[in-house]
Amino acid sequence: MTTTTRFAPSESAEHAGAPTAAEVAALIAEAPTPRPTMARTFGAMMAREFRVLRRNAVATFTRAVMQPLLFVFVFAYVFPKIGGGFMLGGSAAAAGAGAAAGGVNFATILVPGLMASMLLMQGIMAVTFPLVMEFSWQRTIEDRALAPVPIRVLALQKITAGAVQSFLGALIVFPIVLLVHAPGQAPQVDVTNWALFALILVFSSLLTAALGLLLGTVMDPRKMQMLFAVILLPATMLGCVYYPWAALSHIRWLQVAVLINPMVYMSEGLRAVLTPSLPHMAMWAVLLALVGGTVVFGYLGTRTFTKRVLN
Repeated sequence: MTTTTRFAPSESAEHAGAPTAAEVAALIAEAPTPRPTMARTFGAMMAREFRVLRRNAVATFTRAVMQPLLFVFVFAYVFPKIGGGFMLGGSAAAAGAGAAAGGVNFATILVPGLMASMLLMQGIMAVTFPLVMEFSWQRTIEDRALAPVPIRVLALQKITAGAVQSFLGALIVFPIVLLVHAPGQAPQVDVTNWALFALILVFSSLLTAALGLLLGTVMDPRKMQMLFAVILLPATMLGCVYYPWAALSHIRWLQVAVLINPMVYMSEGLRAVLTPSLPHMAMWAVLLALVGGTVVFGYLGTRTFTKRVLN
């Protein structure tokens, strides 16, 4: 004969060591009320971005280094070695003479230009491509859209995260363009104003990230390859990366037309504070374009981002 003992649900829970229903209810009642603030939510979103960036650190670093390293290696090392160096104000034959020839070597021109190129590339790619994935097949934007903050805060967080990556990319390029060069072809860099240098970097990073947000929300994900052919390549080739803006005075219509390119103002602003020996654009025009462009692209990008999320 066997005897079966039956316990009530609460008694069986106590027997198993699990909390009773009354204890669970008490824990819920005594739990602190969550008080999410805009600052905490924004910080949590930024922490997520940095965690993703840290996991992809090798790929991000490689993407940031390869292009400027190849450009500097070819133009500042290979060309002078084979006798094809370029001197602003001098001739190719005088390239090996450096400053003694009275010209400015091409490595000096490349320093601000390549930093501006990296600011644009990193800022756009750090925002646009993740947005394409989040809005298309991954749909991971939906969980952050449910955060207890307005959607425009999420847009501002995207701009901030992209600006940080753009800023770091420019800092990575700086030592590359200073160290990789042929003997006697070192760039002549003289930071005239560190505060102005930092200000230009910050607003250039914000402008490119805001532009990336706008492009990522208005472009068709199936046509993203056009981003390079229609936007990035022309912006780089006509962005005063490899020559000062003043050198276009012989082609007046082109000198005026390139003023719609944000990279022109990045290159010229960095040229003014890094290589003041070169002709450069007036600083008031540079700051006006960078600050104004950041506000305009940020406003438009935030609006298109909000509409895209809600739809």
